Amino acid sequence: MPPKVYVTGCGMISAIGNTFAEMEESVLTGKSGIGDITLLETGYRNQLVAGEIKHTDEELAEMAGISFGPGLTRTTLLGIIAAKEALHQSRLKDPATLAFISGTTVGGMVATEKYYNDFLTNDTKNEFIESHDCGDSTERIAEFLGIKGYLSTINTACSSSANAIMLATRLIKSGRIERAVAGGTDALSKFTLNGFNTLMIVDQNLCKPFDENRNGLNLGEGAGFLVLESEKVIGEKEILCEITGYGNANDAHHQTALSPDGRGAFLSMKAALDKGGLEPGQIDYINAHGTATQNNDLSEGKAIERLFQSRIPYVSSTKSMTGHLLGAAGAIEAGISIIAMKNGCIPPNLNFSAKMKELSYSPVIEMIREISIRHIMSNSFGFGGNNTTLIFSKA
Repeated sequence: MPPKVYVTGCGMISAIGNTFAEMEESVLTGKSGIGDITLLETGYRNQLVAGEIKHTDEELAEMAGISFGPGLTRTTLLGIIAAKEALHQSRLKDPATLAFISGTTVGGMVATEKYYNDFLTNDTKNEFIESHDCGDSTERIAEFLGIKGYLSTINTACSSSANAIMLATRLIKSGRIERAVAGGTDALSKFTLNGFNTLMIVDQNLCKPFDENRNGLNLGEGAGFLVLESEKVIGEKEILCEITGYGNANDAHHQTALSPDGRGAFLSMKAALDKGGLEPGQIDYINAHGTATQNNDLSEGKAIERLFQSRIPYVSSTKSMTGHLLGAAGAIEAGISIIAMKNGCIPPNLNFSAKMKELSYSPVIEMIREISIRHIMSNSFGFGGNNTTLIFSKA
């Protein structure tokens, strides 16, 4: 029988906190980190809001405990901070043999987009050409942490870090590895901000997931990593949760949109339940993908109704706090799910005012406290219809 997979460490950084503890405090108080853009060099500074981490790259390097050297990108720095905390929390002494699986979509473009003209005219910024590749951040984070085992980089858009966690879980269950650090990191960039704005799915004001009058997403940045361990090697250390279910399905409906009927989302959620041997009625809370776009919230909402029918669990989107963290979203929301389970609470879906007319239910809009939570479902849906669902259960 495959071994159980436990989470023994979690590290995070986002607009609502630089550590797990700070994130926890923000989640429990319903704090939003979405606001004016002050660091990203963009013409949209006075037009759009985002979940920006208010630290320069040099400040992030100091927080990470690393010298700010050639080719080092914001994506990598955020990843080092989160992964380092996850390892510290897990109390692992020898990281050398660990597997490291990281999801990212921005990779090094956060730097190369700044220096495009320099590449054409001089070689003063050429160190960023090599770090443009998404795998560069994975290798640099692993090198800093002293990890020399299996390495992999996943880029499946907004489901990247959820897929990293799923892959690590599958590798442990199959006996190929015993421990892994898995998650993802993404920094704000002009490319993604401009790209999403061109698609006309960015709200100039605070996003309103699952609201009838939703008008698009707010982008954010951050990193989140989990330490996963097989029950065979875990010993007596503290367990944050068990990963009991996972599923991936691709509806292949459109390059940048989910199928209107939510078929892919339904299949990924159903697959995760089946893998975990769970019934829909056993899910206590769904941390929804909930981007606040017209397409996602309707598609995901319909899929939830189809799967759970008359018994809809508590649902909320914490992107209303952090912004949409793209490749890092699944890992950050995994961490928030752990916070919810640890504290017996349901995080609120901020900025909500009007129920969607197509759905029979509304998200949780005020913090629910002191409830028993056994199983949490977390959804991460990426461009191209790459849909991933994880289920975290109390150990």
